[in-house]
Formats: sequence, structure tokens, C-alpha cells
Amino acid sequence: MKRIYQFFFIIILLTFSACAQNPVTGRHELQFVSADKEIKMGQENYLYGQQASGGQYRVDPKLSAYVQKIGQKLAKQSDRPDLPYEFVVLNDSVPNAWALPGGKIAVNRGLLAHLDNEAELAAVLGHEITHAAARHGAKAMERQIIMATGLAAANVAITASHKSSDPAYKDQALAASASVAAGLIGTKYSREAELEADSYGMNYMVKAGYDPHAAVTLQETFVKLMDQKSSNWVDGLFASHPPSQERAKANQQRATQMPKNLELGKERYQQMIAQLKKDQTAYEAYDQGVKALKKEELTQALTLANQAIALVPNEALFYTLQADIFAKRDDKEKAMSAYQMAIEKNPEYFYHYHQRGLLLEKMGKKSEAKADFEKAQKLLPTETAAAALKRLA
Repeated sequence: MKRIYQFFFIIILLTFSACAQNPVTGRHELQFVSADKEIKMGQENYLYGQQASGGQYRVDPKLSAYVQKIGQKLAKQSDRPDLPYEFVVLNDSVPNAWALPGGKIAVNRGLLAHLDNEAELAAVLGHEITHAAARHGAKAMERQIIMATGLAAANVAITASHKSSDPAYKDQALAASASVAAGLIGTKYSREAELEADSYGMNYMVKAGYDPHAAVTLQETFVKLMDQKSSNWVDGLFASHPPSQERAKANQQRATQMPKNLELGKERYQQMIAQLKKDQTAYEAYDQGVKALKKEELTQALTLANQAIALVPNEALFYTLQADIFAKRDDKEKAMSAYQMAIEKNPEYFYHYHQRGLLLEKMGKKSEAKADFEKAQKLLPTETAAAALKRLA
């Protein structure tokens, strides 16, 4: 009973001692995740988040540089321009974008392909910048900590895990870190947070010279897609950023009070995504091939993988699909060759090493398999790789 009283005393103490002003809205709120912790949290989980979403899109580096440029342009206009903002394009067909605390932001190629102009891109990035600047992710974590176990219990658990020398415990800690990244990315924001991100994101757009009406057309498009229940969108952007008529109406009202005839940048944007749109057929074949493989339709899956490779021979994911199919057919030589090609095309994606490690272990090449699993674990810790390393120890 004494411990229970101590626990509630700590929570009450936090409530009254950790009240601070939100850097964007100016409202007073409970804060016990400091700015330094926000930044560290984002830095520690950014790589894991990217790896869990297909890794970085590498086929067209100019597109990634372009998104980074637009993002930094908007970040300079934000209420927290001093955050170490980063922007990457991820190699995932699912239309999505996310922000980690501290300004680490990502947008999937699947979303970029559906935008019409640079101002709509600015609306997406401005929205995500606001999530980071207004501490929406950090606030979600603060609520979870209080509701689940309390700050004191969480600190004890974290301290214990860091001090443990048990290898099995370290594997669990690595898996937990990857799980934290997934949780941060998949955070479903509140109605208030989404309205705030739209509103302040529009402010940043205007300051950067973009037409705020792009935020209106973007939200209206999202509402239509939501009504159509498109699975790609429901599983992606709409899972964490649910659109609504309320948001579309609020954006419209706000846009009428803002400067007009600012930049849309449609021609420039369409030029920048020309390669991506040209390659859409290949990525569609790849996505269908992945589905066919899951259904054990190996002949169909291989045909689709080969089609994708023929269209875009520089995409590593296509070779990994091909290799997975060969491995499923027990054609080890062809599988090894395809995995090697995937790694040459993109040596910074965990899945290539993970899958090749499984094949090498099956072939009895333990030391080589161990090296691949260790590389995979550095990029994205998984329970399957951790289990494999225990077997190969």
C-alpha cells in the first residue's frame, strides 16, 4: 500500500512540477520528455523506422534531394526551426508519411506519386513538421507512460535493462527498440492534434511562399479516397492521420483568410516525380508479385518479379523478391545470386541480409549466415534474427 501511495505522489508531483508552455500553440501542458530527449528519441528510432518501411528510395536520388530541400525550406518557417530536421523518401508503395519527435520525417514514394503539385507536398511536410514541433509524438508517449506504468516504473525498467549483461536480455532490448520505433510511426493522432497540424502547417506553407489552398484540395482528395475505402490508403496514411470533412472545412475557412495567388509549383513537381510515375508499372508488378508469393503462387510471382526487373533493373527490392521465390523453390544457387544482386543495389537494407542469412544457415554455412544476421540486426533488430544468432553461437 505504501508503494501505491508513493506512485501516486510521484504522478501528482510530475503534474504540478513539469508544466510548461507548448512551443507552437503556447498552451501550458504537462511535459516530462525534454527537448533533448525528444531529439535523442528521434535519432535513435529514425533508422529503424526507415528500415521497417522498405528502406530509403534509392532509384532516383534527385527526388529524395528535392523532398529534403522542400522540407528544410518549410522547417525554417516553423516555430522550432532549431530542431535537427531530416526528410527522407521511403521505398514503400503504401501512401504514408510520418514524423518522429525531434523532427525526423519520412514520406513514402507511394504518397508522392499521388500528389499533384509542390504546394501539396508542402502541405504534407508542413503537417508532419507541426507534429514534431508541437510535440505531438512526445505528448502521446507521455500519456502512455502515465497510463500504463508511471514514469518511476518506466525509469526503473529502462535502468535495469541498460545494466543487464545477459545477452538474451540485450536481444530483448534491441527488439523493444524496434518496437518503440514502430509505435512512434504508427501513432494515431487525436482530432485536436490533426487540426493543429493542418492549421500551423498551413502557416508554414504561406511563410515559405506556397498557396494554402493546396492543403484544402489535399484534404478533400483524402476524404474522397477514405469514402472509397481504398485499402492502400486505409492501411497507410489514414491509419494514423484520419481525414474528415471537419478538417477539410477548417482548412477551407483558414485558407480564405490567408494570402492568395501564391505558388503551386505543379510543373516543377511533375517533372521531379516523372521517373517515379514512369516506374509505377514496375512497382505494381512487384507488389502483385509479393502477394502471389504469399499465396504460394510461385510461377506467377516469378513472372511478375522478372517483369519488374526488366522495367527498373536498379531496384534492389525486385531482386529480393526474385531471390525469395528461388529460395522457396529450393534453387539455392539462383537465390544466392539474386540476394547478392539486391545487396549490391542497396547495401543498407536489413531484409536482404536477413533473407540471405536464412538461406546460408540452411546451406550449413554458419559463419557467413551469422555475419548476415549481425548486419541485419544492426539495421533493424528482429526476433527471428536474434533467434538465428543464438542457434549459430
